[in-house]
Amino acid sequence: MLKQLVFSFTLLATLGVFAYSTLRYIKFFRLTKTGFPVKDFGRRFGIMVKVAIGQTKIFRFPFVGFMHALVFWGFCVILFGSFEILIDGLFGNEKALSFLGTFYNIITGSGDVFALVIAFSILVFLIRRVFLHVKRFDGIEMKYISHIDANIALSLIFLLMISLQGMNIAYVQEQNMLNKAVLGVYPLSSMLTCLLAGWDVSSVNFLYETFWWSHILLIFLFANILPYSKHFHVFMSVPNVFLSRLEPLGKLTNMDNITREVKLMLYPDAAFSAPVPDALSERFGVKDAEDVCWKTYFDSLACTECGRCTSVCPANITGKKLSPRKIMMDLRARMKEKGPKMIKNGKEYSDMRSLVRDYISEEELWACTTCNACSRECPININHPSLIVDMRRYLVMEEARAPGQIKTMFNYIENNGAPWQFSQGDRLLWAKGLGIKKPVKASVR
Repeated sequence: MLKQLVFSFTLLATLGVFAYSTLRYIKFFRLTKTGFPVKDFGRRFGIMVKVAIGQTKIFRFPFVGFMHALVFWGFCVILFGSFEILIDGLFGNEKALSFLGTFYNIITGSGDVFALVIAFSILVFLIRRVFLHVKRFDGIEMKYISHIDANIALSLIFLLMISLQGMNIAYVQEQNMLNKAVLGVYPLSSMLTCLLAGWDVSSVNFLYETFWWSHILLIFLFANILPYSKHFHVFMSVPNVFLSRLEPLGKLTNMDNITREVKLMLYPDAAFSAPVPDALSERFGVKDAEDVCWKTYFDSLACTECGRCTSVCPANITGKKLSPRKIMMDLRARMKEKGPKMIKNGKEYSDMRSLVRDYISEEELWACTTCNACSRECPININHPSLIVDMRRYLVMEEARAPGQIKTMFNYIENNGAPWQFSQGDRLLWAKGLGIKKPVKASVR
């Protein structure tokens, strides 16, 4: 009874802290813009199964990618056991889901194996991070605290697996010593019970309880650290893939407020026959964190900071300042900085800083070629160029700021109706002397 009371209190405290973190992020999302309709659920589910569950996009690095996939799949299996522990802790049961029979045996058996597989994989990941200095793990956006954060999260996962394995070993040994049936299948733990040879029943039981409490408390701790860690993607990555952008990567979305302005110019009578939408007074493009679409902010929270996007970015590879990973991390950091103040003082609050320039420089934004290599490489389908283009739109349409070459092109479009310096009447002069009797006339659709 005491165990149940302590467990219930701990669970309640964990849920309370987690609810606070969740509410905090909900308030941040309310500061962002709408405009990302979620439909075509069948197609989205297929993408989620392929990319998130199947982990297909991480296999460009075969060895590490396969190990990461094993960790993910193992967590999916072990999650079943964690759910069982919650039931046991609340109601004082022992292996509450054992009535599931063969299915239970399959889950417990695979979970027992995956615990060791995950522990080994996490050790490999820690060695790579601490000793091998993988290039894509570094960058101007990767501060010292970022590396510490990753190492802490990986260490917690390793301890979770060790405590789970220890719990299974002690359980199997205790049941054998008491001549009781072992509920479930534990292939590895059964072989490792030799480690407890010579122990008495009370000592094995104490070891089991120690590992049991260690495991569940680590789960509670890990769950409440995640919302403030790079490993928040443990919660966010699967839903983010489900919410993937379905249009082709190179497609740029139209801005509704610009579309309305153009329609009003083409059909002036509409300005008097319909009320002016509030959206017309909104900012053109993205200047600060509250200007982004809610899905873009979701992307920033889901970012795993793996650096795969930056490692394939042609601008970054050639030495330019742009890092797609930094763009997402900066958005997340800016919302963390300004969001609480906006919640307290209202959406009109300004701290005289902004995402553009104070976090992301113009040089970074204009270095992007919109080739979408980053989006194609991202293992959770984040669309970096859409945010970069939106910040460029702000610079051009609200501040008239752009590199000289682009400003020249804008002038040609305004004066000549095309991005070249020739007037419309001179566009076909290049064909003179080439023997073309009847040049094709340019048409405007």
